[in-house]
Amino acid sequence: MVSLAGTWMQRVAQDWLVLELSGGNPIALGIAAALQFGPVLVFSLWAGVLADRLDKRKLLIAAQLALGGLAIVLGLLDVTGVVTLWQVYVLCFLLGCASAVENPVRQSFVIEIVGRAQLTNAVALNATTFNVARIVGPAIAGVAIAVIGTGWLFLFNGVTFLATIAALTSMDKAALNRSDAVPRRRGQLREGLRYVRGRRDLMLVLALVFCVGTFGLNFYATLAIVARNVFHSGPQGYGLLSTLLAVGTLTGAVLAARRAGNGGRPRMRLVVGAAMAFGVLEAIVGLMPNYLTFGLMLIPTGAAALTFTTAANSAVQLTVAPTMRGRVMALYMLLFLGGTPLGGPLVGWLAAEFGGRAPIVLGGVASFLAAAVCGVAYRYALRTGAAPAAPAQQA
Repeated sequence: MVSLAGTWMQRVAQDWLVLELSGGNPIALGIAAALQFGPVLVFSLWAGVLADRLDKRKLLIAAQLALGGLAIVLGLLDVTGVVTLWQVYVLCFLLGCASAVENPVRQSFVIEIVGRAQLTNAVALNATTFNVARIVGPAIAGVAIAVIGTGWLFLFNGVTFLATIAALTSMDKAALNRSDAVPRRRGQLREGLRYVRGRRDLMLVLALVFCVGTFGLNFYATLAIVARNVFHSGPQGYGLLSTLLAVGTLTGAVLAARRAGNGGRPRMRLVVGAAMAFGVLEAIVGLMPNYLTFGLMLIPTGAAALTFTTAANSAVQLTVAPTMRGRVMALYMLLFLGGTPLGGPLVGWLAAEFGGRAPIVLGGVASFLAAAVCGVAYRYALRTGAAPAAPAQQA
């Protein structure tokens, strides 16, 4: 919780710093996002191979050390007044490299902590923790940026990674539900891709995750643009919008945890339905006439987004073989985050050409259409026998 609050503070501060250094250019914000998420395209699949081969806990400790160190470097450059836009770009890229390793390893590590029966519940509760921090972090950041500037927030975030490292190092290793490590051999990455290609149900979920993640879940950039360029608000206004979105996602996380109490696997109908609801609500958000209605509509939109991501994550993890989980979850994170190099610059271009509302409205429409197409394709696959209900694999 401590580390996540610091991470959200850094995200708000980093977006604001880029806008300040670029004179409010939304394209610069899109470039920074692309650099930070671009390494996912290159490294995350290989990180999945490492997750299946090596000790996930040790990999996570190394990744946390790297992320904390980079935050401190950015903070020192900022507080000393020497920071430039190109330096932020470089650090965004390095942060992306560390995140490319951390994300798939962390995702596949959850089931080792709690076991198979409680995975869906754990994913939802993890989202609850994530979104409590998402409320606290931006709320503090919006005020703190105005009072002490962005640099001290980066330094604070760097220190908070010590909390996560301490938690990982103090775990009882004997209590983890570890699957057998996969011996090193040639072709393991291709083996994982062939496994997914042979599962039509997984292919459809992953395709939907890519579309929604690329075109719909771009609030990291769109909220900053809307706050500054549409409603002419300062960092406090941006922080409040991020907080309202987090209130919605927290609500969705709590509801998902209640639904997941029986440990069941989410149905494809829930995955598709949540994506369609999110698309409709996001498009409505973009059409709201003023700051108040825009912010309030972010609450149900956040709830729908969290319902979709929790259902999709659990549906994938609970239907894959344990020896493939690291590689499959790496592909999941690649598609979920890897579309950002496309979506980030697209958001900036749409905002520059058609106004700050355009990427939100079009993102909602794209998410709805993608969900509708995937739903139809899944029903057809069921009728033809191409996507039978996949039995849950034993951990």
